[in-house]
Amino acid sequence: MITARQSRAARALLGWTQETLADKARISLTALKRLESESGLDVYETTRDQVRRALEAAGIVFLSTDKGQGVLLVDDSGSKSNLSNAAR
Repeated sequence: MITARQSRAARALLGWTQETLADKARISLTALKRLESESGLDVYETTRDQVRRALEAAGIVFLSTDKGQGVLLVDDSGSKSNLSNAAR
């Protein structure tokens, strides 16, 4: 389950506003604001899922361990050139 902090951190890594993420996730801005609220407001699980999918499509990986949670931005474009350079 995506947390409010993970959503905000992922947006920061991507340089997206709440409006951009809401548009890409196809949810209302109000729903996203509820999800990202620290007040623990109720959000439909489908809303969380749509936000997660939009962020993952942009290269975000969600991390969760017994020590905490986080996000990682994966840059697929650089990995191909690094592989080709390593083969030389």
